[in-house]
Amino acid sequence: MTGAARLDTGRRPALPAARAWETSDPYAAALRSGRGPLFLRRADGWLLPLDVERWCARADTVDLEVLDRCEGAVLDVGCGPGRLVAELASRGRTVLGIDVSEAAVTRTVRLGGHSLRRSVFEPLPGEGRWDTVLLMDGNVGIGGDPHALLTRVADLLAPGGLLIAETAPVEVDERAHVQVVDAADGHAAGGSFPWARIGTRALLRRAGAAGWRGAGQWTSGERRFVALRSSRSASSSAEPPNSAAVTSSQRVRKPSADSPVTPA
Repeated sequence: MTGAARLDTGRRPALPAARAWETSDPYAAALRSGRGPLFLRRADGWLLPLDVERWCARADTVDLEVLDRCEGAVLDVGCGPGRLVAELASRGRTVLGIDVSEAAVTRTVRLGGHSLRRSVFEPLPGEGRWDTVLLMDGNVGIGGDPHALLTRVADLLAPGGLLIAETAPVEVDERAHVQVVDAADGHAAGGSFPWARIGTRALLRRAGAAGWRGAGQWTSGERRFVALRSSRSASSSAEPPNSAAVTSSQRVRKPSADSPVTPA
């Protein structure tokens, strides 16, 4: 779990984005308070609202439907304030959340989940052994390059593993540079970073071209989801992540860019 090789630098397009998000004061403040308004703002001024209140609440009915579909050990990429990690942990599941935001990691831990402050494009525990990876709340846009993200997730999953991604509520396939802003005062901190919005049809098309197999799509409430299966071949050395291994990687109490934390 802790001896993952460093990734090829060609797979790190999202790292500057991660650092920009990490230093976004409006984002950290919103997670600490559990309230918005918070937006992603494109260079042309267009605003995408971020649903901070829902993220900071307990997992809702739609979330629970997604979690019921998860298999085995779960990695929540861009876990935010940790509602999904906490819910799975309460069920006794092996689950780890990762996020570049210290505020997100801290809140996840406070809820009782294991969380690691790191980008998905950096080395992670259990690479090639996770049974399910989650990309919820628009996180399929991480890095602004869905193909690169799909390739990275395939490396994280065990052979035949499951990816569940929440897609945009409209059919769109776009990439842009954005900033996190508090619309109440127009404040933005940190630089802009690449982000993507992608609808169900576009994601399925891109995933098929990358060798993924469709495993389902559904709409619940006003939210849309896609399930995909990894086509990566089995490795005789692969072992499933287990709760002891995840827990053993969580011993450092103070979060940092390379350090995990554990519940008090």
